[in-house]
Amino acid sequence: MVRWTRFETYFFIGVVVAWVAIYYFADMSWLKIPWTPLALIGTAVAFVIGFQNNAAYGRIWEARKIWGGIVNTSRTFGMFVQVMLTNEKATVKASQEELDHEVKTLTYRHIAWMTALRHAMRASKPWETTHNEKTNQEWGLKPPERLSTLEEDLKPYLSAEDLASVMSKNNKQTALLYQQSYHLKRLKEQGLIWEFSFLELENVMEELFTLQGKSERIKNFPYPRQFASLNHYFMWIFVLLLPLAIVPQFAEIGEGFVESFPIIGDLFVWFSIPFYVAVAWTFHTMERIGRTGENPFEGTSNDVPISTIARGIEIDLRQNLGETKEEIPAQFEAVYDVQF
Repeated sequence: MVRWTRFETYFFIGVVVAWVAIYYFADMSWLKIPWTPLALIGTAVAFVIGFQNNAAYGRIWEARKIWGGIVNTSRTFGMFVQVMLTNEKATVKASQEELDHEVKTLTYRHIAWMTALRHAMRASKPWETTHNEKTNQEWGLKPPERLSTLEEDLKPYLSAEDLASVMSKNNKQTALLYQQSYHLKRLKEQGLIWEFSFLELENVMEELFTLQGKSERIKNFPYPRQFASLNHYFMWIFVLLLPLAIVPQFAEIGEGFVESFPIIGDLFVWFSIPFYVAVAWTFHTMERIGRTGENPFEGTSNDVPISTIARGIEIDLRQNLGETKEEIPAQFEAVYDVQF
């Protein structure tokens, strides 16, 4: 946390040292403001920061619940397609190899859907600026979606025809769910899926559409700018005005015992530096935490690790298809203990 905010801390130290130096060496004791208006500003800023942090945490928590739902629904889907594709109602019996191929196609298309969804969630939006901050760039942390293209990531899971169809659509993840539903319909018409099983699988498709829509809602609707931007400006107004109140206050305290302890009393104004830095750092850091949590899919170190979640589901599904560890891609590595 200290390293994450060190540039702002240096700035606060420079500001307060400049104010103390001006006050002390230029004898500008008249350059001050009373505590009452500043306290009112500080109280307002504290309330708004608290509101922002609560709202930001709510967005993060909702995003995590949505992707937790995707985990559960994906496992359910993987189980359903393996046990519901049978020859029991089939007009023309299919071989076990053909059934296994259909199960694999459906499972891989679901993995492709998760891949398309996580790529869509990582797409940059104009209001997502946290990743551009210097302390978020110095470690070079990037989510996997910024290291490869969607088309490259979809190729292992889709046929050339399906891939071309998906890439021609604006909303790739929706196109994949449509493909999935049409495929299930064809299997039902062939009798490889019983009608009631088909209805259950369509209910799973509906749930996936619901979870996708909830995830897209958080991604595409930012935290209202009238709260975020004004709060940011109010915080800086408070922080920059604070030395005009705190420095004279420490000087006044020093004047109270300058006769008993002349050296300490004369220099006591310099003790305002650590106190100011502590207060300014606290307000700024709390406001920055709120800004960082506004967009839980942006792809920074504090966001929901949807790439790791999606890859974890893929590993589970492919293991249950009977694939070996050599065939299944490894989990995305954590960088500096950060999962994406």
